[in-house]
Amino acid sequence: MLRNFLNYKNMESSISIIDRLNLPRTYATINLLKPATYSSVDDFKLTWSSIENYRVIQKIGRGKYSEVFDGVNTENQERVCIKVLKPVRNAKILREIKILQNLCDGPNIIKLYDVARDESSKTPCLVFEHIENTHYRGLFASIKEGEMRYYMYQLLRALDYSHSQGIMHRDVKPQNIMYDQPKKRLRLIDWGLADFYIPNTSYNVRVASRYYKGPELLVDDTKYHYGLDVWSAGCTMAEIMFKKDTMFEGADNNDQLIKISKVLGTDDLLEYMRKYNLTLNTYYQSKLDRCPKRSLKTFITSDCKDLVSEEGLDLLEKMLQYDKNLRITAAEALEHPFFAKIREARANSIKK
Repeated sequence: MLRNFLNYKNMESSISIIDRLNLPRTYATINLLKPATYSSVDDFKLTWSSIENYRVIQKIGRGKYSEVFDGVNTENQERVCIKVLKPVRNAKILREIKILQNLCDGPNIIKLYDVARDESSKTPCLVFEHIENTHYRGLFASIKEGEMRYYMYQLLRALDYSHSQGIMHRDVKPQNIMYDQPKKRLRLIDWGLADFYIPNTSYNVRVASRYYKGPELLVDDTKYHYGLDVWSAGCTMAEIMFKKDTMFEGADNNDQLIKISKVLGTDDLLEYMRKYNLTLNTYYQSKLDRCPKRSLKTFITSDCKDLVSEEGLDLLEKMLQYDKNLRITAAEALEHPFFAKIREARANSIKK
């Protein structure tokens, strides 16, 4: 423990010299206090179960890196979800497993039960808890204001826990959130793009799905952090609140930033770029028009007015900021007045 503390103090000193501007307000040095084995996969050894322990029922989804099946554990007949991974770098697979194991006790984070492999093909499979998912489009179409508060609170709980463990999800979107509406459960899934946050590390900006990419990814700000997840959660909240298919729907990554600028304006974008010494690529010199900031109230329609409140708009505005460090953190968002009723209900249930 003393050695970790001394290492932390040395790193803290070097960070202050390197660049404090890029550091998040919360959990910046979590991984500096943990042993190297916490985030490294170099010596990470796995014991694989046999895939014969599981029976596939039906295919329920697919993604760029995997296919997902509804299944059963043949030993105890428990329903499970089986994620069959497509061929990728071994280090990527190990990182996803290590992250899921590190987050195993976190609230609203999908539980990894087992890692299994076919003996002949060596195809790796991740076995998860089974969730009776209500498809997000159906849920969002009929959701009530109280439900929106509840589910956003649960999503932010998952993100805050992940961030408190030094982990960025980097692919938050409605498709990666499972809603068990009858049981009022939420699970944040698909941690394949997640990574450990190390201060002042340059990260790959080719993460997250286009409509949920934070501005930092679109302007090649490689020293991003947990704030990326908050932006993506804000896009999700905006879709629910305003009953929109997507809040920012760009035709490509360049157009994505233009779509964002038409809502958040260009003045704050340029200020963000100046602050972090970033440069817009030449594409924007002719395409990016000077735009004023648009009030989020202009998105209110007769269809969504029952979902909108002053507190909700205030929280959303704090989540959708260009500057990663002006953005509200997940921890701060949980304390926002928008969730006062949820916190009160939780406190009362604990007393009982």
